[in-house]
Amino acid sequence: MSSTQEVGDIFGAGRGPAQAMLRSPTVLIVSVGLWGMNIFLFNLFRINYRYVLKHDLLWERKREKLKRETQQPKSNRTRNSSFDADNESLGQTSPSSNDGTVDVLLVEEDSHFHDDHTSGASITWYRLVAFSISLLFVLHFTTNIWMQTLGRSSIGAVFSFYGAVLLYSLIPFPSTKWLRRAIYITLQRILELIRPRFHSSQQYLRPIPFIDVFFADAMCSLSKVFFDWGMMGHMAAHYPDPVPPATHNIIIPSLCAAVPYLIRARQCWVMLTIGRMKNDPKRNQHLANAIKYSTSLWPLLLSAYQRTLPDEKSQSLEGLLIFLLFVNASYSLYWDIVMDWGMMHNPTVVVSTACIGSSGAPMYSELSTATSTVPPSSSCHHGLLRPKLRFGVGISTWIFITDCILRFSWALRFATNVFPSPDMFALFTQFLEVMRRALWNLLRVEWENLKQVNSGTRLIVEDDEEEEDRERAVELVDAPQPIKPIRQRADRVE
Repeated sequence: MSSTQEVGDIFGAGRGPAQAMLRSPTVLIVSVGLWGMNIFLFNLFRINYRYVLKHDLLWERKREKLKRETQQPKSNRTRNSSFDADNESLGQTSPSSNDGTVDVLLVEEDSHFHDDHTSGASITWYRLVAFSISLLFVLHFTTNIWMQTLGRSSIGAVFSFYGAVLLYSLIPFPSTKWLRRAIYITLQRILELIRPRFHSSQQYLRPIPFIDVFFADAMCSLSKVFFDWGMMGHMAAHYPDPVPPATHNIIIPSLCAAVPYLIRARQCWVMLTIGRMKNDPKRNQHLANAIKYSTSLWPLLLSAYQRTLPDEKSQSLEGLLIFLLFVNASYSLYWDIVMDWGMMHNPTVVVSTACIGSSGAPMYSELSTATSTVPPSSSCHHGLLRPKLRFGVGISTWIFITDCILRFSWALRFATNVFPSPDMFALFTQFLEVMRRALWNLLRVEWENLKQVNSGTRLIVEDDEEEEDRERAVELVDAPQPIKPIRQRADRVE
C-alpha cells in the first residue's frame, strides 16, 4: 500500500505537471530493477519463488483434472491409463497431458529454478537490473532531446519514451525474447485481475491464487503511477493548452489511483464469499483485509478534494488528512507483520519468556509452529519474529525495522523546507514506497513458501482416497524441501 495517497500539482503548465509526467516512468523503471534484486536474493537463499507464485495455479489445475477424470466412465479412465503407459514406454507424452497437468508444470518450473544462461526466454535478475539501468539512460536521453533540444512539452517526451520501449520490445530480436515473455506474463496477470472469478463451466467462485494477490499488492504501491497516467490523459486531451482548473480534471486521476485498492478489495470480497460458502472459521480475516484497503481510499479522496478548495479551507482539513494517513499506516503495518509475514502472533508471551527469561509458557502460536520444521529457538528474535527465518535473524530484523519506518514516510510532509514542491515530495516518497515493497516481497514470499509446505502436507491427508492422488500431492511440495520425509508422512497416513 502506498506510503502516501496525496495529490500533487495538476493544473497549469509549470514544472509541477512536468515533474509528474516524468515521475511515473522513473518509478516503474526502479520497480523493475528492484524486482530483479528480489529474484537475486530468492535464488541466493534457495527460495523457489516461481513455485511459490504458481503454487495455487498448480493445485487448481490438478483439482480440475481430477474432477474431469472422475466424471469420465471407468472404462475411459482405464483406456487412458493404458494409453499413457504405452506412450511412456515409447518415451512420448499423451495428448491429455498437455492440458496443464501438475507433474508437467512442476518439471517446467523446476527446470527454471536456477538461472538458465542458455535460454533466451529466461527472466533472470541480471537481465531485469540491466534493463532498468538502460531504461534510465533512455528516459534521460529522450527527455533531453524532446524538451531541451526540440523545446517540446513533457507529455511528448513521456509518450516518445513509452513508444521507444514498446517498439524495442516488439521487434523480434533473439536478445529480447525474455522481455516479450515478461510482458506477456504481466498482461496475463492483469487480465486475471479483471476477469470474473466464476468458473467457466460451473457457477462457483474460484479462489484467488497467491500470484494474483501478490501482483495486486504490487499495484497498490504504484497507486501514484496510476494517478499520473490519469493526469497524462487529461494533459493529452487538452494539449497544447494547460489543464483548466475543473473538478472533473482531478476526480478522474484520483479514481485511477484508487483502482489498485478496489481490485484488492474485490479479491478480499471473493475470498470472503468463498469462506462463507465453505464455513471457513477464518473468513472474517478477508473482511478485515478489505477494510484495510478502504483506509487507503479515504486519504486519497480527501487529498483530491483539498485541491478543489481555496488554500484556507484546504488547510482546515489538514488535521483530518494526517489522522487518516496515520490510521492507514498503522493498520497496514500491523497487517504486514502479523498476517503477511506470520510474525508476532503472541508478543506478550514473547516478552514474558524469551526476552525476560521466564519459562513455562509456550512461546509460539500454533500457526507459526506448524509451519516450522526445526525446533523453536529460545532466542528473543526468533520468538518475536518466527521460529524459522530463511533470510536469517539479521536480515529479517532489518527488513522488519525498515518497513516500520517507511510505512510512516508520509510524515516527511512536515519537512516543508526539504522539498521545493509537492511533486518532489510525492516523487521521493514514491521511491521509498517501491523500496519498501521490494523488502516486503522478501518476507512475504518466504512466509507463503512456509505455509505452502505445511498446506501440502495437509492436502496429502485430505486427498488419501486414491494412491495416485497421494503421489501427485507429494510432488507438490516445495522444491528446496526434502521430499523423502514428506513421502514418509504420506505412508503413515495410509
